This record gives sequence, C-alpha cells and structure tokens, in this order.
Amino acid sequence: MSAPGSLRTEAFINAFSLEVSAKAMPALRAESGRIAPGTTISIPYLASEDDDARLAAVRTVRELGFEPMPHLSARRIGSRAALERFLERAASEAGVETCLLIAGDLSAPAGPYADSASIIETGLLERYGIKVVAMGGHPEGHPVMSAGDRWRVLERKCQAIEVRAMAPLIITQFGFDADIVLAWLDVLRARGITVPVLVGVPGPASIARLARYAAMCGVGASASMLARYGVSIGRLLGTAGPEVFVDRLVKGLTDAHGPVSPHFFPFGGIAPSLDWIERYRRRTSAASV
Repeated sequence: MSAPGSLRTEAFINAFSLEVSAKAMPALRAESGRIAPGTTISIPYLASEDDDARLAAVRTVRELGFEPMPHLSARRIGSRAALERFLERAASEAGVETCLLIAGDLSAPAGPYADSASIIETGLLERYGIKVVAMGGHPEGHPVMSAGDRWRVLERKCQAIEVRAMAPLIITQFGFDADIVLAWLDVLRARGITVPVLVGVPGPASIARLARYAAMCGVGASASMLARYGVSIGRLLGTAGPEVFVDRLVKGLTDAHGPVSPHFFPFGGIAPSLDWIERYRRRTSAASV
C-alpha cells in the first residue's frame, strides 16, 4: 500500500512543467517521448531571439503534443500592433491558450507597455483566445518592489485577469530554499489568493552554473542557502540536483497550500533534467512499496 506522503510526492513530480528556450527546441524534440502529452512548455522571451523564432518554438511545442506557454515581455514589445500580430499568429498557428506576462528587464519601455498589467488592460489576450494568464511570483523578494507592493500588485493582476474571464496562474522564480517558498505560499493563501502555483525548480547542473544563473536572476545563493539546498561550499566544481529542495518542499506542502506543482528550469540541459525526474519517480515508487 502506498503511503499518503508517497502519493503526494508522486502526484507533485508527475505534474511538472518545463522551461525551454527557442534555441533548445531540437533538444526538446529529441527527448519528447519522455514527456507526457499535454505537459506545459514555457518559452522564455530572450532578447537574442525575435518573434519568428519564438513562434517557431510555439509551433514545435504544439506539434510535439505539449501545451505552449510563450512569455510576453511588456517593456520589450514595441507597439500594440506588434503585440496583436504575435498573439494572432500564436493563436492561428499553434492554438496558444496560455501565456506568461513579465515586465521585462529594460529600464525604459520600448513601446507602450511599462508592465504586465498594461498588457492585460489591452483586452487583446482574451480577444485572441488566451484562457490562462501566468504571472511571476517572488518568494525571495523583488529588486524594486516592497513586500506590500508585491502582494497588492499580484492581487490586482489576479482580479483583472478573472474579470476578463481568464484564469490566473503564478510561476515563481527558481530558488534554493524550500522553507522560503513554503512561507511565501502560507502568506499567499492567507491573503486569499487561491490560484495554482508552479514553483520554480533548478534542474541538475554544475554548481558554478547554478550560482551564475542565480546571480543573473536576482536569486539568493549564499553559502548558507546553498547548504540548505544540499550543496557544500567546498564542492563548487561538482554538480547538484534538487533532491533536498523537492523533498523539503513536498514534505511541507499541505492541502491548505492548494494546487502546487514543479516548474523545472533545465540549466544543465533537458535530458539531465528528465533523467533526474525519472530517478526521483523511481525512488518515490520504491518508497511506497
């Protein structure tokens, strides 16, 4: 008989989604047989790629039987016409129904959109068939917003999305400390925000690469935090997977946390991330016997 904890862990890991850039589509195609049909594949908005590359990636994801979730970077969108053109093509060429809105990293907007809320307000998302609108969550804080401002903005965006008959979704930045994520989830639910959450999980990679991505994305990666992730500061030349992080997260999750699932950032490659997921599944299955 399976223990309740094992069943929860198995359900959690089986509900994973995956972040895959346009340039990594050949790797996704090569590994597609190892991924369940309908899995959400999130396609980041990279400054080095244009809309044609992003749309080609969206088509590939749909062709492979997965659910494409392209990112829309508000400050990098040059005009309303450009936004409308992308959404129209994403809908007509790949049946896109889910997208992730981010403000983007430009200090000044390239066009009319200063933040993700301004994209919601255009009405273009629902016009072109978007049903689920994802937003970023920041358990470790935000570089320019206070905690109070972050919660108020998140609440307003959830309300604005629901008013337009779409469903909100939250995707958190990746992190190394599951206790920080659990505490953030406690506050999220206490504030009455019940929408599904995808928790960012770093896929297995070299420790140096993980630290580099953390620095790029504003994620804490101190020696003490890496130690909680299961990494000794003395093994910076090695590799690390998210075993400790996922174990602590699943152990701390309760029914009160609502729908929560993992969103993998495959920093070390898609195949190693899928290898890790399969090993974790086997370990969970063995523990439930």
